[in-house]
Amino acid sequence: MNSKQKEIKELLSTFLEGMRNLSSEDQQVYRPFQDLINAINNPGELEEKAKVLISIGIATYSRNEQSLVYHINEAYKLGATQEEIAEAAMVSVISGGMDSMTFFVTYVKDAIEALQTK
Repeated sequence: MNSKQKEIKELLSTFLEGMRNLSSEDQQVYRPFQDLINAINNPGELEEKAKVLISIGIATYSRNEQSLVYHINEAYKLGATQEEIAEAAMVSVISGGMDSMTFFVTYVKDAIEALQTK
């Protein structure tokens, strides 16, 4: 694992720790936010995995590293493959152009590899 991939794993760990801390410190803020997330992610016409893959495309488009690593991690938990995750991220290039492509080749690919569950 290269140094960028280690940084990616640390970013995910820091984000998850921050969310755990917020959930224990400020239920007035955290609970409504988590309820909204749960309502959106509940299976409807789209299954949860599809919604997480959409979130990967959005995170790539907006170049949001924290959101990206969180959603890649969730996608793996839901059974997504590296190929599905990469394809979801590449969809962002349609609207995001070169900015999304640059983020994909300089960050997203490393995140996909770093967070892959074996």
